[in-house]
Amino acid sequence: MLIDSHCHLNYPGLVEDETGVLDRARARGVGGFLNISTRKSEWSQVVRAAERHRDVWAAIGVHPHEADAHPDLGAAALVEAAAHPRVVAIGECGLDYYYDKSDRAAQRDRFRAHLIAARETGLPVVIHTRDAEEDTIAIMTEAVEQGGISGVLHCFTGTAWLAEKGLELGFLISLSGIVTFKNAKDLQEIAKTIPSDRLLVETDAPFLAPVPNRGKTCEPAFVADTAAFVAELRGETVQELADRTTANFRRLFPKAFA
Repeated sequence: MLIDSHCHLNYPGLVEDETGVLDRARARGVGGFLNISTRKSEWSQVVRAAERHRDVWAAIGVHPHEADAHPDLGAAALVEAAAHPRVVAIGECGLDYYYDKSDRAAQRDRFRAHLIAARETGLPVVIHTRDAEEDTIAIMTEAVEQGGISGVLHCFTGTAWLAEKGLELGFLISLSGIVTFKNAKDLQEIAKTIPSDRLLVETDAPFLAPVPNRGKTCEPAFVADTAAFVAELRGETVQELADRTTANFRRLFPKAFA
C-alpha cells in the first residue's frame, strides 16, 4: 500500500470528481490521502472530505503565499481547528521567497504560529519552503529546541544542505513528481541519500504530475509512478519502498490511525 502524503482534493481538477479521483488511486494501491489546506477558508472543505472517506485525513494550515491575507492568524485558531478527530497535521505552512506573494516578515510570523500550534496539539507540521532555506532552518531549529516538534519537508526541491539540516532536526522528507523530471538531477542524487525511515512520497495534486503523466492534471493515483521511479533510483523494489513509506507515514501521523 502507498499513501499520498500531500494532495489538495478540494482544488479545481480534482474536486469535481472526488469519488472518481479516489477510486482511481485506490485501484493503483493507494490506501491513504493527506488532504492539505492552504488558507483558512478551505479548512471546513478538507475536513468534510475526510469525514466522507475513511482513508482521507485533513491538515489545517495557511500557505506562505497567503500570509498577508491572514494577518490575525495565531496559534489558537489552528489549535481549535485541529481538535477535529480527522485533522492529523498542521500545515501546509512555511516560507516562500521565490514568488514573494506575501511579506517575508508576515510569512515568518505565520510560520511560527503554526509551529506553536503543532507543539500545543502534538501534531506534526507540514512545511513548504522555497528559496528560503536559511530562514526556514533557523525557525525550525528554534522550534525544535523548545521541544515537541515533528514534521515533514514536503515536495522537497531544496539543496543537499537543506536535506541534511532537516534530517538533523528529526524531520522527514517527502518527494513529489518533480523527482521524475529530466532536469531534476540534483534532487535525484539527494533522493538516493535519504534514510529509508525518513522518506515519504506525495503528489501535491493537482500540480506537478510525474513522468509519464506530464501535462495532465495530477491525481493521487500518480503517486504510484513517483514511487516506482524513486524505488528504481534507490535500488529498491516498489514493494519495499511502499512498505517503508507507509510505515513512516503511520509513525509521523499517528492520529490518522488512532
